Amino acid sequence: MAPHFRFERKLARDGFQIIAGVDEAGRGPLAGPVAAAAVVLDPRKLPKGLDDSKKLTPEAREELAEIIFASAIAVGVGFAPSGEIDRINIRQATHEAMRRALRALSVRPAHVLIDGNDLPERLACPGMTIVKGDELSLSIAAASIIAKVTRDRMMRRLDQCHPAYGFARHAGYGTKQHLEAITQHGPCEFHRITFAPLRVA
Repeated sequence: MAPHFRFERKLARDGFQIIAGVDEAGRGPLAGPVAAAAVVLDPRKLPKGLDDSKKLTPEAREELAEIIFASAIAVGVGFAPSGEIDRINIRQATHEAMRRALRALSVRPAHVLIDGNDLPERLACPGMTIVKGDELSLSIAAASIIAKVTRDRMMRRLDQCHPAYGFARHAGYGTKQHLEAITQHGPCEFHRITFAPLRVA
């Protein structure tokens, strides 16, 4: 089933006119930030082809990201870098990235829809979680695409600084190549040293 706009339309009928979808990318990698995106879609300009970013090719994600940036009412992106992840843990860092993404919006949402089942605290407006929301809500699907594309672009830039690790190919995930590079070169400043196998007991 493709994502739909029924959650957003119901909230609009309940009086919430500005609704943001929120999703993250990069909870699991050994390196790089966790990224979050918040997207307020224009109900009159809903992009075609939106889906969970994991189901799309990199080329399709890039194309859709440009369409989302051009057609949405507002798009915000927030990051929590590896040092912050190590300091406060990945769950809290993900929540902070989501709050930063919402603050980066050019409009203030009246309600947010968040992928998963873990609602961040200290949101500036009411929020609702949706399990597999990136497969069900168009706004969350759009946010999943923006978060993934933005983070992948950042990892390609990090690859230019540290080409030995292959960040552009695996985006910091624990592939065989990445683990071998860590063994050979040790971690760099963008690695999450609290994540196994980097964590030292």
